[in-house]
Amino acid sequence: METIRSERGAEKLLPLQGPVIQRTRLQVWFIRVCSSILIWTCLVQLVAVGELWHPRLLTGFPGFTKMSAHQEGSMPSSPPPLVPARNYTSNGFLKVSCNGGLNQMRSAICDMVTVARLLNLTLVVPELDKTSFWADPSNFEDIFDVQHFINSLRDEVRIIKRLPKKLGLRYGYQPFEMPPVSWSNEQYYLQQILPLFDKHKVLHFNRTDSRLANNGISLDLQRLRCRVNFQALKFTPEIEALGNKLVRIIQQKGPYLALHLRYEMDMLAFSGCTHGCTIEEAEELKRLRYAFPWWREKEIVSEEKRSNGFCPLTPEETALILQALGFDKGTQIYIASGEIYGGERRLAALRAAFPRILKKEMLLDPEDLRQFQNHSSQMAALDFMVSVASNIFIPTYDGNMARVVEGHRRYRGFQKTIQLDRRRLVELLDLHQNGTLSWDEFSGAVRLAHERRMGQPTLRRVIADKPKEEDYFYSNPQECLCDSTSCGDLLGPGNTTVFQ
Repeated sequence: METIRSERGAEKLLPLQGPVIQRTRLQVWFIRVCSSILIWTCLVQLVAVGELWHPRLLTGFPGFTKMSAHQEGSMPSSPPPLVPARNYTSNGFLKVSCNGGLNQMRSAICDMVTVARLLNLTLVVPELDKTSFWADPSNFEDIFDVQHFINSLRDEVRIIKRLPKKLGLRYGYQPFEMPPVSWSNEQYYLQQILPLFDKHKVLHFNRTDSRLANNGISLDLQRLRCRVNFQALKFTPEIEALGNKLVRIIQQKGPYLALHLRYEMDMLAFSGCTHGCTIEEAEELKRLRYAFPWWREKEIVSEEKRSNGFCPLTPEETALILQALGFDKGTQIYIASGEIYGGERRLAALRAAFPRILKKEMLLDPEDLRQFQNHSSQMAALDFMVSVASNIFIPTYDGNMARVVEGHRRYRGFQKTIQLDRRRLVELLDLHQNGTLSWDEFSGAVRLAHERRMGQPTLRRVIADKPKEEDYFYSNPQECLCDSTSCGDLLGPGNTTVFQ
């Protein structure tokens, strides 16, 4: 009720008006809701603090029961605490489009993070190649854990998922697009690239393969490349789960050799290697090579490349080499590759020599692989995990996967990786097959050639002005394998490398 005064001075009570009642009820309701939220927030915080200081503090209260070991194992692990973000003034935004297959792009991402750190830039999460031979539509977040990538490097470089809207194409902004020079050192980026940010807010590197030198880079930056490679680039939980499942299935059958049998259509077409192919197959590979303009070398003499060691070993040659190295019929071999060119016909000799051949398609339910079909990079991620975890890893060609897996295995404790000397092997194979070398002579020569090619600690081979011919940083990241700045302790007795 409210009080009013009449014309005669007498006070009179009148009923409250409708809007006033409604307003009062809303205020009461609002106070009750806010109080409830505040109480529940305090309760949740109390539980969290209690668990932090003493995890069993609340287990005796009703509703708080101790989980079994199985339940605890099935619960998702808490994310690690965020490292403090590095405080710096960004000189601009770096956008990168990676090119090539999974492991070429992986190395490029490591390089681009390092360049962004060197130049104090803000890096946009890299774009992956969707136009190459594999035509994989996967985005970064389909293969790698993007949030882990961003968070784990925040103390080194600022990484964002996309450019600010005002710098997007919708708003008419055109970034400056260019490919950096291959195998460049720090001075190139500081003197040639950094000044471009005085005119452009965004630089777009449209090619990223091998754009940072193997050697001559400061120790801190070399170790940052390793940190990105070994820690920041985690596969998505889905890929990790299936990859680990695949490894467990194989390990339950015993120790295994991972064979990166790079006898696939794209490699043969690109390299021009047709040894062992029919005339029709050689013509098909040639047509494919001409169909892709970025495969620049067109007319190739296959036998010349083979004799120089520039061709992947054929499945038939691989079978002989594995036998010569001492592997027997009981050896479990996982083939870490895509579809072998020529199919089962070309695998016949290898299967005859080693019946325990495994592939992911044989071990996993088709439903498990369904989400990865037509996504070659995601399938390659599974092979990558199996190869890194293997007892022995042998690549038949030193491509990007072979080199990156080798580097991971060195980082994990110099696990055995047999680096095949293809030039020497082709010579020995031909001598054996024409009857010049007996089996014992052939086998002895093969083993002798690889005594010091088993992934032992060694220093990278440096070839001045020929970076494509020297040892690749990611196959032997020596700066990350020791505590000293010189890494001289990597060399044990009889384990030396000649620097050219």
